[in-house]
Amino acid sequence: MSQIESLFVTRLYRAALREHGPAIDAAELEASCYSIAEDDEAGQEWCEQNGYPGYTSYASLTDLPWRFPIFGDLVKSLDAHVAAFVEDLQFDLDGRALQLEDLWINILPEGGTHASHIHPHSVISGTTYVSMPEGASAIKYEDPRSAMMMAAPPRRKEARRELQSFVYVAPEVGEVLLWESWLRHEVPLNMAEDERISVSFNYSWA
Repeated sequence: MSQIESLFVTRLYRAALREHGPAIDAAELEASCYSIAEDDEAGQEWCEQNGYPGYTSYASLTDLPWRFPIFGDLVKSLDAHVAAFVEDLQFDLDGRALQLEDLWINILPEGGTHASHIHPHSVISGTTYVSMPEGASAIKYEDPRSAMMMAAPPRRKEARRELQSFVYVAPEVGEVLLWESWLRHEVPLNMAEDERISVSFNYSWA
């Protein structure tokens, strides 16, 4: 009797922040993101020099939990979510924990995009969503085997989700998404008139 099974599964973790850790007030977190962006002249300059639409603190600030206590609470929540994901992935961490490596703000205006990329040197990457106005971009994930499918025909539009070459996930405010850092992803064109705000992060193996 024939048998078909799935091998080498790519996992995506999705949950509400409130499921773990301190309660995070979305309005306070949004106000904190805007306050930091307004004061971060080095980050504004980096975005302008590198053609980055909107604002990111990625290249300028490494101390968000120190600047605003709400980011400290956010890290406590993220630590718990990452621990749950690690358990699902069945990693053998040899008695060591994954630790937060960096944490940064993204403010994407109408028409902004974030090109396809991975997060080298990290184990788990993710994003939590602060503001997702109607029409804001979903996040787009790419099948990691794409480069090896040189002669493969395209998938049917109605193909099962786990067989699709690209998967779009439209998160809601207060949700967190986690994935292994080698998974290529991007943010397509933001069609919303208002800004899309998120906080992204990486965890490494200490």
